[in-house]
Amino acid sequence: MVGEYFRKPLYIYSRKEALFPTVMPALLLGYFLHNVHFLCFAAVIGAGIGGSAVTYFLHQHFGPHVQIDVYEADRVGGRLATLTVNSQLYECGSPSIHSLNLHMQDFVKLLGYIGGLSTALQNAVDKPLMTLSLPHHRFWGDLTATLQRSARLYRCSVAECDGTLRRNRSLHQLLLFIQGLKHRKELAGKSAIFNGEHLVLEETDWYLLNLFRLWWHYGISFLRLQMWVEEVMEKFMRVYKYQAHEYAFSTIEGLLRSLGGDHFVNMTQKSVGESLQGIGVSQRFIDDVISAVVKASYGQSVAIPALVGAMSLAGAQGNMWSVEGGNKLVCSGLLKLTKANVIHARVTAVSLHNTEKKHLYEVQYEQDGTLGSDYYDLVIVAAPLHKAGYPISFLNLQPSLPDPIGSYHRVVSSIVHGYLNSSYFGFSDPKLFPFSSILSMDTPDAVFHSLESLCPVNVSVGFRRKPPQEAAVYRVLSQRPLDRKELKTLFKSYYSVQVIEWQAFPSYATAGSSRPLPPIILHDGLYYLNGAEWAASSVEMSAVAAKNVALLAFNRWFELNEKIDQQDLMHKLKTEL
Repeated sequence: MVGEYFRKPLYIYSRKEALFPTVMPALLLGYFLHNVHFLCFAAVIGAGIGGSAVTYFLHQHFGPHVQIDVYEADRVGGRLATLTVNSQLYECGSPSIHSLNLHMQDFVKLLGYIGGLSTALQNAVDKPLMTLSLPHHRFWGDLTATLQRSARLYRCSVAECDGTLRRNRSLHQLLLFIQGLKHRKELAGKSAIFNGEHLVLEETDWYLLNLFRLWWHYGISFLRLQMWVEEVMEKFMRVYKYQAHEYAFSTIEGLLRSLGGDHFVNMTQKSVGESLQGIGVSQRFIDDVISAVVKASYGQSVAIPALVGAMSLAGAQGNMWSVEGGNKLVCSGLLKLTKANVIHARVTAVSLHNTEKKHLYEVQYEQDGTLGSDYYDLVIVAAPLHKAGYPISFLNLQPSLPDPIGSYHRVVSSIVHGYLNSSYFGFSDPKLFPFSSILSMDTPDAVFHSLESLCPVNVSVGFRRKPPQEAAVYRVLSQRPLDRKELKTLFKSYYSVQVIEWQAFPSYATAGSSRPLPPIILHDGLYYLNGAEWAASSVEMSAVAAKNVALLAFNRWFELNEKIDQQDLMHKLKTEL
């Protein structure tokens, strides 16, 4: 009996209540857990939001007896990145996160205890415990919860945290324990759509006036769009309930089918333009508004798949947020929280080695001109595999993996510090220019996809957006780097221009393509996370895919087949509840 448990030792940590009979001597269980160290070795290739999230989720499900090495060839954060302009940091990657992204919300809550402290606790800084004039229940309620969170974060007991606090007789040490992330203050701004000659749609400060303008120009198309997006997002939100009950899917199609049936799978094959026409959205609205939003989001046309377009349009409706200090801090925070071993090296190959008892994968890498390798039970590829993409060779796999299909679309981000040329958009007096962002319609001669006034990643209390007559920092997205003439068209003058070229999103197939979505399971113990981007590319999708891969690896490791690829989960969960 005990020997069976030793063959799958991780069960003892994660599911000991279910596996060990109540009559088993407590001494045996305690002795085993005390003497066991790392029982599973996992490698994660890529430290973007997908790689960082899957590292956290692996640690969450497998427990502390898993050792995770994270390989990153460039920078932690991947496409979540910042750069410095005039001594301030600005987002140059994905600038904002949708409020319905529950995993990212949880990450910030987990990493941002100081943002969640009550005013009572914050006011207690520098004051000895004996002198605190706070309501007893309020202070000790917050303090107890904070001590419990700190204990989980630093893997020590609540008593040790409490002892540290009492020895110091102040909250200094406690606050050092719990410094973390919080939501960044968002500054309101208005948008407009530009057709290359003039503005075709302008947002105002009055909500009812905005609705009237949309109705006047496009009829009820905007209402049909809103209902369509809300329906898609409502079905997408089911994934959080599935994952909360530890259900996983071995294919992207299976995951999508569980959310919205075959209709969701078909949304990866049908264009957003065609889908919107099918529900009665006018062609003019698609040409003027939808094309501009999709171009600003993905740099591509309305021929992108409908599911991708729905994600983009959900973000355009607002309810976006970002992280104080930069969205990339979520990635570094998760890696620090899990105490993962981050190896700054480029992975060159993953080779399968069969032993008598299990598969082992050798991860070969290059670090500062030196070759190295290590062996793992699990390998998760959290970097794009595509033509001209991450050059990883997969060796000794039977059957061998097919060559990656497709490519990623290039988007150029130009961060410009200068004076906007408002007259190009029809405002000769820059003081009258009211917009913080301009979206460009999808026209052949369009100079840019979008132009947006940026705020620093650390917004001070008195910060305000600079008006166009003052020098400000702008982000210009375009298909290619802007030449000097184009820069002079958009800006009267500028101090600096920093250009970042991203292989940001898949080059999505045109409507009617029957190309299958990439697999999640490449081989037993070898998983591919970024294939989900071909269904929809967003921070939300990366976090969801990371949770699914972690659950899939966990359930397959312990042969929990009842938790994999279950049909009609909504009905099943309602029945269980």
